[in-house]
Amino acid sequence: MTTRLADTFARCRADGRAALVTYVMAGDPDPETSLAVLRALPAAGADVIEFGLPFTDPMADGPAVQAAGLRALKAGQTVTKTLDLVRRFREENRETPLILMGYYNPLYTYGVARFLADALAAGIDGLIVVDLPPEEDDELCLPARAAGLAFIRLATPTTDAQRLPAVLANTAGFVYYVSITGITGAATPDFSEVAEAVARIRARTDLPVVVGFGVKTAAHAAAIARAADGVVVGSALVDALARSLDLDGRATSGSVSAVTALVRDLAAGVREGRNGQAA
Repeated sequence: MTTRLADTFARCRADGRAALVTYVMAGDPDPETSLAVLRALPAAGADVIEFGLPFTDPMADGPAVQAAGLRALKAGQTVTKTLDLVRRFREENRETPLILMGYYNPLYTYGVARFLADALAAGIDGLIVVDLPPEEDDELCLPARAAGLAFIRLATPTTDAQRLPAVLANTAGFVYYVSITGITGAATPDFSEVAEAVARIRARTDLPVVVGFGVKTAAHAAAIARAADGVVVGSALVDALARSLDLDGRATSGSVSAVTALVRDLAAGVREGRNGQAA
């Protein structure tokens, strides 16, 4: 298994701060713009990148990410083309952890063994596949870990003490805590409840605990960063990109900077969060 994730969280801990985890959709609104955004994220302050794999039926995603996936699919994005973008990213960046986030159907269709080999060769560090519960670990989780890829599991506000051990059993890389009950970008989390949930999960695992869903602003990021090992922001970044597009849905000269400007703000919020300061 690559050490990029462990090394990154260790570096952030040494810096006395949480990690900023950013989500963007592969191929949105076109492959070249998507690659330009991907390449620009680390310099803007992203510590870990989640790269969304577009799918027609994204049950966990809110309107912003759904729209991004549809734009990407319309532009012809596939699993193969997504892995190609990762390869091109790795030509310039060998340090930033990159997690592929999506749904099982495209990976099953691609072929699990083939996908795992190609993902590892491309430079993927881990997978988040939201529609595979622990009961289906034989499908992808265990093969992924055997191949050297972290399989990152989601815990939610409804994951009780009886369910949590199953969620954590084969998780690697980090634990992703979903801060709201619902889809991505749907609501603002209750930060005190998030802190309690993070503490409860930390008592059961040595893995970093990162928090996402509903984090939109630097102030939100700062509040989450006071308790968590990492803060995930996705819908807000996808929205920033969408607002930069022209009337035909095409990228403009301001598309990349629209995303990176928000990432810089979020990174500042994350850094200030551990100091208890307002972002």
